[in-house]
Amino acid sequence: MRVPREPDNRLRYDRDPVPAEVLILDAGLAVACLGLVAALRPLPHLGLATRRRGVGALLVGLATAGLALVLPVRPVTLAGPAMRLDAVIPEYQFGESHEILVHAPRARVWSAVLEVTADEIRLFRALTWLRYPHFGPAPEGILNPGHGPLLRSALDGGFVELARDDGTEIVLGTLVSGGDAPARTPDGVLGSEGPDLIRAVMNFHLTNEPDGVRLRTQTRVDATSPDAASRFALYWRAIYPGSALIRRMWLAAIRRRAEGNR
Repeated sequence: MRVPREPDNRLRYDRDPVPAEVLILDAGLAVACLGLVAALRPLPHLGLATRRRGVGALLVGLATAGLALVLPVRPVTLAGPAMRLDAVIPEYQFGESHEILVHAPRARVWSAVLEVTADEIRLFRALTWLRYPHFGPAPEGILNPGHGPLLRSALDGGFVELARDDGTEIVLGTLVSGGDAPARTPDGVLGSEGPDLIRAVMNFHLTNEPDGVRLRTQTRVDATSPDAASRFALYWRAIYPGSALIRRMWLAAIRRRAEGNR
């Protein structure tokens, strides 16, 4: 007799590999930090036994990080099932993808996607404040959300709903730069043209699996010119680790709400 398997309640994430440029940047910054410390106080157990070696490591780390920031931008392709997102933004130079298995009915997972708040997402406000530092009142948006549903804050702060299949997928997008700002309609986001246009699109997508519901989120960014892509690359490669952490914590918060573990 087959014994039913208990659901695995540990959080498990699947995602596309971290871009090589981000790994090189992070490695360079780590070496630079160690070099700075060793320049002040040598670290013989790490091979930095003199201040001169520490200064050398600092310079090598900074040079490596600088190289990562100016490496050429290449188109990327994120893995995943066919989604409405593919029709909205089929070509892009920057992207990240994360997914998690949720042990809850599909309707509850969809409801959690729409209703989860920033207060339920660990580290969300701290990490977004680093990207949008402010003291006192500031316009509400995804980087400065209210206490209601986070997607509502995103829509109130400049994002536009570009596609939606209730129970399956929602796609939001905005113009990061260029075009008519702010773009308040799908045509304003997707139909705007210009040499320096950068549009960012994100989604949440649900598919059924034997053990629950697979919840995916992807972010894709398209720049309309090499110059615009190169400028955005400086920002993207620097914020990618924090952005990836936010997405993972966001998925975890949706899972907790859907499974009733808030």
